[in-house]
Amino acid sequence: MNYYELLFTTQPSEDYQQDLLINELGEIGFDTFEEVEQGFKAYIPSADFNQELLDEHLVAYRSMFDFSYGINLIPQKNWNEVWESNFEPIQIRDKVFVRATFHQPKPEFDYEIVIDPKMAFGTGHHETTSMMMDMMLDADFINKNVLDMGCGTGILAILASKLGAKDITAIDYDPICYESTIENSGLNHIANIKTLCGSKEVIPDEQFDIILANINRNILLDQISRYSEVLKAGGEIYFSGFYETPDLDIIKEEAGKFGLTYVTHKKTKEWVAARFIK
Repeated sequence: MNYYELLFTTQPSEDYQQDLLINELGEIGFDTFEEVEQGFKAYIPSADFNQELLDEHLVAYRSMFDFSYGINLIPQKNWNEVWESNFEPIQIRDKVFVRATFHQPKPEFDYEIVIDPKMAFGTGHHETTSMMMDMMLDADFINKNVLDMGCGTGILAILASKLGAKDITAIDYDPICYESTIENSGLNHIANIKTLCGSKEVIPDEQFDIILANINRNILLDQISRYSEVLKAGGEIYFSGFYETPDLDIIKEEAGKFGLTYVTHKKTKEWVAARFIK
């Protein structure tokens, strides 16, 4: 799968401009963002890119502030090189160490996760992923049945297994993410992750103790009702992939319709990870 990379140049020190643009791009299929010195990069599968739709969604902001962007087509083989060249190990608190296959291990950490980046998303670098992992460290996964929606590289599912989960179902609509989760499960010697390719329609008809859903606001809103159906009473659900304003209140309102009660959230920059209970 090829991707388009859009490099946006915005005004220095005006973070709200980037937030507005990123939120708008997320509405039309852009699924990964990377901050750079003078702005940010946004990525979308080439098959989903629509120049006319992009122009329609950006036109209102041109009267609000100055920005520009360039477009670059990234073939799959080059995309892999980009990920590898930019991938640096990360740590969550002093407990989790996430590294690629080409980094040295650090056995002093309680949990080490090995991720082969490739094209799949979810290496722990993005604020939403790192916040989810941080919140997971405070949860009880022992012998729990876990659902990971939008699993990307499988990083959250792998951490859930290392934290003691009994069974994990990991789902992503992207075949590359599906294959990446299977591969990374093997790299981490994890045997209790069942990986499925699809969306809410492939969620098994069973009951889960914990659901992890790090996607984006619109997909979460579309899938919350299904999450509620398969979450046990008293079960926990962790959402991320959206902003504090206005997204969190929108998520709270929709979740409340299906018996999911807001408990708390973390915030990094404008990104949010939130915990709900059924």
